[in-house]
Amino acid sequence: MTAPGNRATAEPTPGAGLAALAGLLADGTRATMCLALMDGRAWTATELARAAGVAASTATEHLNLLVAGGLLADVRQGRHRYVRLAGPASAELIESLAAASPGAPEPVRSLRAATRRRALAYARTCYDHLAGAVGVAVTDAMTARGYLSWERGLALTEAGERWLSSLGGWPPATRRQVVRSCMDWTERRPHLGGAAGALLCRHAIEAGWIVPSTHPRAVRVTDAGRAALREQLAVPVHVLATR
Repeated sequence: MTAPGNRATAEPTPGAGLAALAGLLADGTRATMCLALMDGRAWTATELARAAGVAASTATEHLNLLVAGGLLADVRQGRHRYVRLAGPASAELIESLAAASPGAPEPVRSLRAATRRRALAYARTCYDHLAGAVGVAVTDAMTARGYLSWERGLALTEAGERWLSSLGGWPPATRRQVVRSCMDWTERRPHLGGAAGALLCRHAIEAGWIVPSTHPRAVRVTDAGRAALREQLAVPVHVLATR
């Protein structure tokens, strides 16, 4: 018979799974690697070790824990191992936690770090949708145009469906949530996630509205993108200005 209070043999509590998940991101190295993977690409352990400033062997140990915990997934190509976020749910969790993190951002100690932070705050990919000041402005503009409604929670309107259809690929062949409010960790306001956000970001890339910046995850709006976003959504000029 199990003695009362014997934690070694007691059944798991209802919060055990949540505590285990939180523990995965409670380590600074693992959190840094997860944030790097928010660009949606698959990375090697060596690349992530460099991003986190740790030895490759240390990175591998952390990655094994993240894969076992379901936040990351292995991608094998021959004898090469890559890892990526397990899916949109992992990305949304990480972005939400980053937005909820307390206190002011860490002070920058170099011009490169300051430039990178500015680029990420301007426009970046949040796994597979657009974030930063541009992402939030696009979401606001879609709301102003009547493409999104917030009356009973975020929803895509009929006008919004017609507009996305004009971009191609809508409706998507997925069971993924159509629209999702994703709290932006730099703007502290929501940007558009879900299947609609993913389609819009993919179209922006394919149409040349946005292109990769010199900083990981950051993107910049092209002249064609500024013209298209002004014409189709009336996104304010000052938001789209090159930064």
